[in-house]
Amino acid sequence: MFKPLLLALALVLPTPQQSPAPSLAWSPCPGDKIGMECADLQVPVDWSKPDGRRITLKLGRLKATGRSEGSVLISYGGPGGPGIGLTQSLSSWWTKLRARMDLVTWDTRGYGRQFGGLATGLDCTWTRLPIPEFPRDDAGFGRLSDTNRGAAEVCRHNDPELFAHMSSADHARDMEAIRKALGGDRLNYYGASYSGIYGQAYARLFPGQVRTMVLDGTLNHSTADWGAEVAAMAADNERHLRRFFTWCAASGDCRDVPGKFRSLVRRADRTPVRAAAGVAYTGRDLRSFAIGRARQGEPGWPALAKAVRRAHAGDASGFLPERGARYPDQSTGVTECTDWPRPASRAELDATVTRVRRAAPTAGAANTLAAGSLACIGWPAPVTNPPAPLPKGLPPLLGAGAWGEFDAVSRILAQVPGSVTIAHDGPGHTLYGANACARDHIDRYLTDGRLPSQGTTC
Repeated sequence: MFKPLLLALALVLPTPQQSPAPSLAWSPCPGDKIGMECADLQVPVDWSKPDGRRITLKLGRLKATGRSEGSVLISYGGPGGPGIGLTQSLSSWWTKLRARMDLVTWDTRGYGRQFGGLATGLDCTWTRLPIPEFPRDDAGFGRLSDTNRGAAEVCRHNDPELFAHMSSADHARDMEAIRKALGGDRLNYYGASYSGIYGQAYARLFPGQVRTMVLDGTLNHSTADWGAEVAAMAADNERHLRRFFTWCAASGDCRDVPGKFRSLVRRADRTPVRAAAGVAYTGRDLRSFAIGRARQGEPGWPALAKAVRRAHAGDASGFLPERGARYPDQSTGVTECTDWPRPASRAELDATVTRVRRAAPTAGAANTLAAGSLACIGWPAPVTNPPAPLPKGLPPLLGAGAWGEFDAVSRILAQVPGSVTIAHDGPGHTLYGANACARDHIDRYLTDGRLPSQGTTC
């Protein structure tokens, strides 16, 4: 399932060489209870037409509690996480950093009232849809393309221009406008989950404006070989299952489960296994749910072992989610489908799936962008922000991540000499909010530019 989530930051100091930037009129935020100020910033909907139609970004600021040394721009991923509302509810995260820095956040373009945001929204039927099965032939590929196109047009027809300019590169250009409006010098950025892709886009577009950049629990969007990255994502999933299988073998209570799981998914690929009235799971469905539970670590493994045994006996109800959608799903991909490469033909898709299954024979393509990008086939907006390597000349960056996420972040930062990734040997999604050790290292880097030593674990 693709429920990515993120955070972002920016330090700015005045420089006389910059051209005049629009001034920000700060006033109390709507419904504020913690002293947060808000301001509007007008930006082009299409950054290639700076004099064209403009939309409104809503900015929020919490001033430093001590002497301010700059500003930190925070974004909470999603994409579409409302920066103002989330910063208000999570302000305790930032207590130490706020002693020296102003906290600045923004509600991102397009993700308006339906996401709790205050920026110009895209009037869209935002929903979550089951991830489709891989098409078996060219006709199935064509039907999937038309289905996706029809679903996307429900969003597109109300504002085609904004719909086409929702990529992470558009968000990154908005970040640059915010940096200038704050009167700033270079950017300090903390990106958690999907906002890490905003950060990677910013680094490609404005490498000279980066002072520090933190990528926490994000995807690698900085590669010249997207197929290899998708295969690496699958290999990360394989490791999650292997941890579970190793625990089963060591515990002695579920030594039969690894073999039962493998035979279960092979059988379910031929004949889906019933989970409830009208609900039956294919092998890919079962892989997706199992990967998600394996990532939870040892507390969730006994229940996963029990679910595997029951499904192997013909009852997959143990895999039914307690809440929400009953099949692996993802959100309407208005940003994602402009960031992720999509196969142009069934042959291209089949080649990707073959490569992925070779890298992860048990996990397969489940919970990778080989499956996630199926929803983008036929999308009526092009991929305007394709993956690409990071440029030379960036300062050393800092990454962080738990199981799986650490590996992806490390692949990004390996491109930038001197960079460090903090590892957490356990489950979780992003480290800043829940891991005090990682938070201290990140705060020190953002304020003083000091990186932890290579190989740091938290």
